[in-house]
Amino acid sequence: MNAAVRLSVSSLRAHKRRFAGTFLAVFLGVAFLAGTLVMGDTLRASFDTMFGNATSGTDAVVRSADTITTPGESQGVRQPVPTTLADTLAEVPGVAAAEPDIEGAGQLVGRNGKPIGGQGPPTLAGNWITDPELNPYRLAEGRAPQKSGEVVVNRGAAKKGGLKLGDTTTLRTPDPVKVTIVGLATFGGEDGMAQVTFTGMTRADAEKYLTARPGEAASIKVRAGPGVGEKALVDRLTPVLPKGVEAITGQESAQENTDMISSQFLSIFTTLLLVFSGIALLVATFSIHNTFAIVVAQRTRENALLRALGASRRQVTATTLVEATGVAVTASAAGLAGGIGIAAALQALFPAIGFPFPDGNLVISALSMALPLAVGIAVCLGSALLPAVRAGRTAPLAALRETAVDTSAASRTRAVTGMGIAALAVAVTLSGVLVSPSLWMAALGAVLALVAFVVLGPVASTTAVRILGGPLDKLRGVTGGLARRNALRSPKRTAATASALMIGVAVVSLFTVFGASLKATMDQTVSRSFAGDVAVSTPSFGAGGSGLSPRLAGAVQRLPEVDTAVGLGRGVAEVDGKGRALTVTDPIALDRTFDLGKVDGSLRDLGADGLAVTRAEARKQHLTTGSKARLAFTDGKKETFTVRAVYGRSELAGDYVITRAAWAPHRTQDADTLVAVSFKDGVDTATGKAAVQKVAAQYGNPEVQTRDEYAQSSAGGIDMMLTLIYALLALAVLIALLGIANTLTLAIHERTRELGLLRAVGQTRPQLRAMVRWESILVAAFGTAGGLGLGAFLGWVLVKASDGASDSAFAFAVPPLQLLIVALVGLTAGALAGLRPARRAARLDVLRAIATE
Repeated sequence: MNAAVRLSVSSLRAHKRRFAGTFLAVFLGVAFLAGTLVMGDTLRASFDTMFGNATSGTDAVVRSADTITTPGESQGVRQPVPTTLADTLAEVPGVAAAEPDIEGAGQLVGRNGKPIGGQGPPTLAGNWITDPELNPYRLAEGRAPQKSGEVVVNRGAAKKGGLKLGDTTTLRTPDPVKVTIVGLATFGGEDGMAQVTFTGMTRADAEKYLTARPGEAASIKVRAGPGVGEKALVDRLTPVLPKGVEAITGQESAQENTDMISSQFLSIFTTLLLVFSGIALLVATFSIHNTFAIVVAQRTRENALLRALGASRRQVTATTLVEATGVAVTASAAGLAGGIGIAAALQALFPAIGFPFPDGNLVISALSMALPLAVGIAVCLGSALLPAVRAGRTAPLAALRETAVDTSAASRTRAVTGMGIAALAVAVTLSGVLVSPSLWMAALGAVLALVAFVVLGPVASTTAVRILGGPLDKLRGVTGGLARRNALRSPKRTAATASALMIGVAVVSLFTVFGASLKATMDQTVSRSFAGDVAVSTPSFGAGGSGLSPRLAGAVQRLPEVDTAVGLGRGVAEVDGKGRALTVTDPIALDRTFDLGKVDGSLRDLGADGLAVTRAEARKQHLTTGSKARLAFTDGKKETFTVRAVYGRSELAGDYVITRAAWAPHRTQDADTLVAVSFKDGVDTATGKAAVQKVAAQYGNPEVQTRDEYAQSSAGGIDMMLTLIYALLALAVLIALLGIANTLTLAIHERTRELGLLRAVGQTRPQLRAMVRWESILVAAFGTAGGLGLGAFLGWVLVKASDGASDSAFAFAVPPLQLLIVALVGLTAGALAGLRPARRAARLDVLRAIATE
């Protein structure tokens, strides 16, 4: 074994360039994985600190015990508690202070007339809590609000909006409220709570604008007196609480907020990054395997001589594995340092582009270091295992052979096995897509399809390279012909090199097709369901934004150009014990502005106790027209509603519709999510839109869009998602390019004598460079073509599986322009990967090259 180690160390010292590509592939994969884990740990710790600071002076929180949670949301809606409860709690022994916490959505408008925030993080408004221990915000400038219309704003929000002390602006609640900034606040010494905006009002204004009725609060914050612990305080408060109200410790409240962020955002974010880390490492596996396979093939005579001199198979195998271990350990260790750098860069980058990440020092745990190190070593050793075993099987007589012939393209076993796996992949995929829709079955079929592509690669590479390289004979003459023959020389090597790029291109194509399909679905939804001319909306995602004033639809309806204007509000209730989202609207106007499909019953007869349900939801809940449904609202009241209409489509209208009269007794902070407007006959869109914009400007200036513009803006988040995905996938493509470059570099070393002979018989340096570059482009073209085909197929699978697993109808769309760009990027990448090997080949000394053994 000592001899094997010495040989390995000598080989690594003598051939550093051979393993440069492998080192970089392992380094990048480990760095991305380590960066993801460090970033996840840092974010969790930062949110823990942030919410801990928010409740540091709060020893107990008193709130409603019950929540109503709708599907797809982890945070439920709670019933408010009476503000008078604070006076009762203040009398409990051991209580130093108790104040109502009135909180709702409130979005400030900046100096430029545009809303501040709203793209993800919450935009909050509430009462300015006078007790400094209970208030997580601290006045940095100015004073607390004292009369109606005065507010305190967190300093970060003021900076974003170009606002300062004394400025007057609009606060959307969602009804527009004119406010004057009298104070600027900080949170835990920072300008705000991450990217969250906060506006503190007087208690009277908060009750007026943020609650449905005066005297209601989201919760009561309680501070304990000296010597009273949080748990002891909760025990003292519980006996005086009314039914349906509970007390929890401040620490429990902070932990709930952290858990909510972890489940809603952090888990999705870190899972996404881990998936791309896995893709990068998978691509790296092909590159590493290819490198060691070529190195072992080049050492056939060397290994055969070692065997002839008495080295055992185990020793020859060990020599290769020790080399792989040396590369794996050094590259993985360097990757850990790179991962810390990536985490630091992400921490600085994401807040700058609006992601809601709080500030905090990097948290580097033992697991986030040990796991990437182990994965990097395992991937490198696993990739080198087969080449190492192959090296150990080298026969001593192989020292007498000049070359080994790659017959993988003609392997009948490989062809039969690959076709069998491909047939199984198609069967499993179609079963998961068409027979019994299942995302898991579709995913299994996708994995099998990937395996089939890899197994069939050497078989397909010969035909593919001949077809793709056919035009080169005419375009580039002898140089093109030689490039094509070089790519055909080793089908297994060509396939393995192209497979790394194929996976990267396949994933890019998959998301491109899926993103285009989501856009087509959104366009189809708006075109099919929305029969209006313009839509008024507030562009936001996540918890941000404040919605639209419920009075806006009525104001627009009074315009002479408008035939119908209908606002869609949102409520929540338990329908027969299950949390459901309710669309609160005028059902008659809804029917005139939206295509609801076939309607059974009458939307005109809903009244204050009627309910309209989609046909799909009615089947699930076994409801028909005339059925009774028990609705429990967030105010604790329960009422029996009658299903008076069953309609066909639900994309924009939702699954349950009630009237504003039915919702009014139970409403909280009222807001519309959309106002749909239809114009009278003869009114052109431009004229009608201008009239609506004038009215909308009086209600916080929300965006007024035509139907096509609304469909495009609704799909705007998809473009942001794709941009992030493409940026992450760039790492996988980079690793694939390193693999191509490394393969060509090793191949040039292998062909040194051949290249010297070509130069000796008259090939010029530019021709030699072109030959190597075109070989690189052919390999990239093969990988890109395979990736486009596989990606489009997997995109279709994902769309169809999502269609079957969802109530919404998904549209499948293939974007030719975007896929053409992906193809061009793949080919360009191949050309770039061949530049350095081509330059190195052209620099070879002719006589030394001919004399090389």
